[in-house]
Amino acid sequence: MASAHTADPPFTGRFVFAVDGITIGAFTEVSGLSVQIEVEEVAEGGQNAYTHKLLGRMKWPNLVLKRGITDSDALFAWLAECSGEGLTLKGNKVVPRDGEISVLEGRGGPVRSWHFTGAKPVKWTGPRFAASSRELAVEELEVCHLGFRTKL
Repeated sequence: MASAHTADPPFTGRFVFAVDGITIGAFTEVSGLSVQIEVEEVAEGGQNAYTHKLLGRMKWPNLVLKRGITDSDALFAWLAECSGEGLTLKGNKVVPRDGEISVLEGRGGPVRSWHFTGAKPVKWTGPRFAASSRELAVEELEVCHLGFRTKL
């Protein structure tokens, strides 16, 4: 009898975020990987046992990515294109980008990826500085998008 081999689950602490093939960086925390389908309930005359549940639009929450401060300019280059002078230079038009979050295995190869469409940075929060603190300097990026699909 052949034995079934199951791979160890991937360690969720190693993942990277890329936009249009450019690695923005490795992050220590990602939230917002979810989708919700709106449900509309419709009552049918004469049917008292239940209401019909019709599926509607999909709702994709913003992704929130956190990491320690790095010396990479990729994150700020993307932000600069979507705000301030960068936005003015592009005729006040934000070009949505495709992005990807990949969970990495021990050797650095992707185990699974989530590919996002229409991604745009909507918020950046820098570290909180306090002379008495020994906490890691953390930056946070929030990204809106039009949805994702998984890639194995």
